[in-house]
Amino acid sequence: MRMDYRKLYDLENYLFEEVSRRFSELGYLKAFDFFCIVIWKANRSKSRIAKRLLSKGHPDLDSAVVALTKSLANAEGDKARMKILIEDWGFLLPMASAILTVLYPMSFTIYDYRIREVLNDFDKLQNKTNFDSLWNGYELFVAAVKKIGPSEYSLRDKDRWSWGKSFCRQLEKDIAENFLKKVDR
Repeated sequence: MRMDYRKLYDLENYLFEEVSRRFSELGYLKAFDFFCIVIWKANRSKSRIAKRLLSKGHPDLDSAVVALTKSLANAEGDKARMKILIEDWGFLLPMASAILTVLYPMSFTIYDYRIREVLNDFDKLQNKTNFDSLWNGYELFVAAVKKIGPSEYSLRDKDRWSWGKSFCRQLEKDIAENFLKKVDR
């Protein structure tokens, strides 16, 4: 079967239409789909994450990603899934939440600076070193995201809405300041 490369043009749609479904059906992902998530969240992190995955003793990225994603599929509950990514595989909260948002979009939302900016809260959550404390804070973060935006929106759409609101505010501010940084003024 040939790949329709047009699907990759809209990476978010590819992730939530194709990758999410594939994970749900198979119970694992291969490296290509997993790294599409990584690139979508933070392209600059792909080499560092590849190195971290390979450091776990797997011969290649496919086997590492299959092992990782199978462990997520077999985990008992959302807290256990987050713990696997953070404690077992060394992911930070922003990337861990992005991965889990694609795989479990009804339960997770992305911990992102734009969303934190709209909420005006949760800036220090990612710095927590105790997992239970981090998880409790993340649950509060998800609850706060669920409260913003139009009530009929899904959790994923509330994430998009918040991102768009932050983007709009930032662009309006940049235009008002003629795109000059504080140093340039």
